[in-house]
Amino acid sequence: MSKKKAVSTVDSVPFEAAMQELEELVSRMEQGDHSLETSLKDFERGVELTRICQKALAEAEQKVQILSKNLGQDDALEDYQPESEDPEF
Repeated sequence: MSKKKAVSTVDSVPFEAAMQELEELVSRMEQGDHSLETSLKDFERGVELTRICQKALAEAEQKVQILSKNLGQDDALEDYQPESEDPEF
C-alpha cells in the first residue's frame, strides 16, 4: 500500500483532503501490521486532522448562522445537538 505524503501545514489542508487522509490513517491503523512507532505517528496525525476538520465545521456552522440571520431566519435556528459527545475516531 502506498503512503501519501502528509501535508504538514495545518491551515493549508482543505476539509475534504483532511477527511480523506484521516480515513486512510484509520484504515491503515485498523490493519494492525505497523510498528508501535508508526502507529503512534499515525495517531498523532489523526488527532491533528480531526482538529482541522472540527475547526472547518465550526467555521462553516458560523457562516450558516450569519447568513441565516441576515435573511431574517434567526428565530428558526436551533443549536446543533450531536447524538454523542464522544465521536468515534
